[in-house]
Amino acid sequence: MTSTIQQQHSPTELFAHALRYENRADPYPAYEQLLQQPVVQMADGSWLATGHREISLLLRDPRISADRLNPQQQPIRKSLLMEDPPRHDQLRHAVTQQFIPRIMGMRDHIDTLVTELLDAHTSEQPGELDVVADLAYPLPVTIICELLGVPREDERLFGSLARRLTRGLDPVDTQTEKEIHELQQARTELVEYLEGLIARHDADGGSDLLAGLMNDQSPDGPMDAIDLRVTLGLLLIAGHETTVNLIANGTLALLRHPDLLARLRTDPDLATPLVEEVLRYDPPVQMSGRSTLADIDIAGTTIPKGSRIRLLLASGNRDPRRFTDPDQFLPDRADNAHLGFGGGIHYCIGATLARAEAQIALTALARRLDSPRLAADPPPYRENAILRGPERLPVSFERLLRDPRGK
Repeated sequence: MTSTIQQQHSPTELFAHALRYENRADPYPAYEQLLQQPVVQMADGSWLATGHREISLLLRDPRISADRLNPQQQPIRKSLLMEDPPRHDQLRHAVTQQFIPRIMGMRDHIDTLVTELLDAHTSEQPGELDVVADLAYPLPVTIICELLGVPREDERLFGSLARRLTRGLDPVDTQTEKEIHELQQARTELVEYLEGLIARHDADGGSDLLAGLMNDQSPDGPMDAIDLRVTLGLLLIAGHETTVNLIANGTLALLRHPDLLARLRTDPDLATPLVEEVLRYDPPVQMSGRSTLADIDIAGTTIPKGSRIRLLLASGNRDPRRFTDPDQFLPDRADNAHLGFGGGIHYCIGATLARAEAQIALTALARRLDSPRLAADPPPYRENAILRGPERLPVSFERLLRDPRGK
């Protein structure tokens, strides 16, 4: 990548530079400079891992805790995303047993939803489509709400909560007092909503994933009320927020590479490697957090026990020590071992569903948009630095074609 920023004085300043909103559209020049030290200590005592090899090793190291704040000392219940074995394994097994069977064979349903969403904007006249509002957001929200048993009329309410809650994933020093207050309010509202949803399911049963978790007959199940609420909240938010960014970032990459857009229009098989390259080149999750349970020697330094570590997945995905031409968008790339879904025991549980949604959505856009072009480049981005993607993605077109398959 060609750096467009001046050399900063320290990794801490570089990292802060990358997190600033004015650099949201392109944090990669800062990541390039951070890659010069694949593991480095920050001014606040925490550590930053930027190299692909180093991040991969840390994601799989049993001396690393997923609880980035205070491992094994917090009395509060945490989601499986922040739990360590054996509790992580118990929660993940319970969710997997209910989640995976329900997403198998969903491609036709996803395809139908994508067709319906685009049909609402079909036009023989020039027009504009907001890919985020009109496709990338409603598609995964509808899917995850259907899976979990959230009533259709609650999707808008849930979506508003999710947007406020995901801002809380960013470093606290990047949030305003107003945002922190709104985050606390959103957490309270989500707890109240989920308690009501669980109570209704307890009364009427059902065949969705929530009902399955409530009636789990495995040795570790069913979950108690608190675990059920925490797990449901995680699945509702993680089940769509990252996919919104994946579809939007993929659309952005295609419109900036019209040759690939033309290829995808006639070769739908390109969608599979193309989505993998989006996950590498412009991942929807930029970083993740961990903490150490013991001293760890890595990259010529020692990370002490009890340290916080940020794993900068997006920089690892552009590490020239792992990828040839890392700043080029190349769907035909061989051995694309990206970090887009993390790694190790916390590898994204919804990866299969996210891949299917993105592959189908991007193929449909390529097939149906006639002469598409970005209305603004770069588009406006969301505030979130960790879950990074466009807030809106307006795309102008000559026509929005009917589905050529006659669906």
